[in-house]
Amino acid sequence: MKYQNFIIIISGVSGSGKTTICKKLIELDENLYYSVSVTTREKRAYEIDGVDYIFISKEEFLKKIENDEFLEWAEIYGKFYGTLKKPIIENLSKNKDIIMDIDVQGKRNVERNFFGRVISIFLIPPSKDEVIRRLKLRGDLSKEELEKRISLIDIEMNYRWEYDYWVMNDDLEKAVLNVKKIIDVERLRARYIIEF
Repeated sequence: MKYQNFIIIISGVSGSGKTTICKKLIELDENLYYSVSVTTREKRAYEIDGVDYIFISKEEFLKKIENDEFLEWAEIYGKFYGTLKKPIIENLSKNKDIIMDIDVQGKRNVERNFFGRVISIFLIPPSKDEVIRRLKLRGDLSKEELEKRISLIDIEMNYRWEYDYWVMNDDLEKAVLNVKKIIDVERLRARYIIEF
């Protein structure tokens, strides 16, 4: 049985565990391709270019916008983030499902471009206090960045109503398995089956 490959979007407030869950899922499922975002923000000491993000200058980013290379892009916290079209299209054609961690703006743009082929999952943190604790523990945010992210928690949580699924991330392994279950079930849905 063959099915039409789809895109899984993972969103949530800053500090909800989006990237960690995506990386664990690609270790569990060889049929997933993780879309690495392009950004103009500074690389953190522990990050690897091309693995965590593709780091480029603002000028390079604007040039890619001009050349229509992005599937979606947005300015977040004063920095640019985007998803390149080419690897998404290439991997869908290789029968891979795509998983990406992007915000609600990006989700809306991807849904417009791939109508009917997007599964959206919003990660729910155990509490606002826990999110703040996680953000502070990271130690890689300036005081201003930290305050900005904390101030947006309630606003970002309201976007959860736009998503197909909610997954509580109070236990990382359990959250990963719950997202994996959603992907497995979606692969069995009749709307994606194209050949027997």
